[in-house]
Amino acid sequence: MLGDDIKKLGFGLMRLPRVEGSNDVIDVEQVKQMVDEFLAAGFTYFDTAWAYSGSEEAMRKALVERYPREKYQIATKNAAWINCKTREDAIAQYTTSLQKSGAGYFDFYLLHNLGDSRTHVFEDFDLWNYFLGEKEKGKIKHLGFSFHSTAEQLEEILTKHPEAEFVQLQINYADWDSNLIQSRKCYEVARKHNKPVVIMEPVKGGNLATPPENVAKVLKEAEPDSSCASWAVRFAADLEGVITVLSGMSNIEQMRDNLSYMKGFTHLTPEEKKVIERAREELAKVPVVPCTTCNYCAKVCPMNIGISGSFNALNIYTLYGNYESAKGRESWDVVGQGHKRAGECIKCGKCEQVCPQHIEIRKELVRVAETFK
Repeated sequence: MLGDDIKKLGFGLMRLPRVEGSNDVIDVEQVKQMVDEFLAAGFTYFDTAWAYSGSEEAMRKALVERYPREKYQIATKNAAWINCKTREDAIAQYTTSLQKSGAGYFDFYLLHNLGDSRTHVFEDFDLWNYFLGEKEKGKIKHLGFSFHSTAEQLEEILTKHPEAEFVQLQINYADWDSNLIQSRKCYEVARKHNKPVVIMEPVKGGNLATPPENVAKVLKEAEPDSSCASWAVRFAADLEGVITVLSGMSNIEQMRDNLSYMKGFTHLTPEEKKVIERAREELAKVPVVPCTTCNYCAKVCPMNIGISGSFNALNIYTLYGNYESAKGRESWDVVGQGHKRAGECIKCGKCEQVCPQHIEIRKELVRVAETFK
């Protein structure tokens, strides 16, 4: 299988450490130390993207300029749906990535965040064929895509593009049976098409590093010395057909924690799997809005409120207490961003008439609006 020679921990370069007192300047010296320890432990997969500000340049300085190119794999991404009006604009992202990274070639190149209204852009600009041409030139070793949408859409894309060699999916134990993220369903579609999987968001943007108290209690009673994040990463790494599990490490302490439990990781034991299942059961006990993201409400809302996204944001805040992460998801729904906020609800009640879960939607939207003022 593709990636059999790659160990199951990948260094995600999206949330790199910043110089003290700055939100913008990446601490390249700390990144160098992280790279050194990562490679010394036998791990070799680095994930970046054109859209990650400063990431490709920092990778060049910390990795590419300091180690032989054959000693590691680089993955980067093309987000053609960001401000690209022409095919040339999209291709310029690729050539910019080559220039900024200094990599010479990319081991894994991804069409970034396919799904919903973003998918057609790659088709309209004929980018699949362009990048297959770059693969023939040796500039790309493996071509695939990342994906944040429904299993049904993933099925459509993989059926239409069997040339995709791998797919990157959001998978973690909290979202495994989620109606919004559909981790399990998307994973099963990828396996059905025999596509190896790169896993992103195994710790759900850091939320599973500090889960609700009842969940943390289950994990700590099982292994007092193990971090809660370690259980999330190991859950993802245990799945069959996985190339690697990306962890967006922001400092040397997170790097060392990840290396401590992934260095010799093979599989979860049956007992460890039971612990994660108990943790998931405890997570389900936390009272949240019982929205299944069917989006019948969205079809009748005259104000185009992002109702399911609003409830998802409120649920994330309830579960993990991460205000900034939750607030960033308000007005999203299962088909993407671009909807009005909860506070713009006119309380017409049409949504409640069609909700299969009989949710008091107007009342809950008031809660959302008050929470994310």
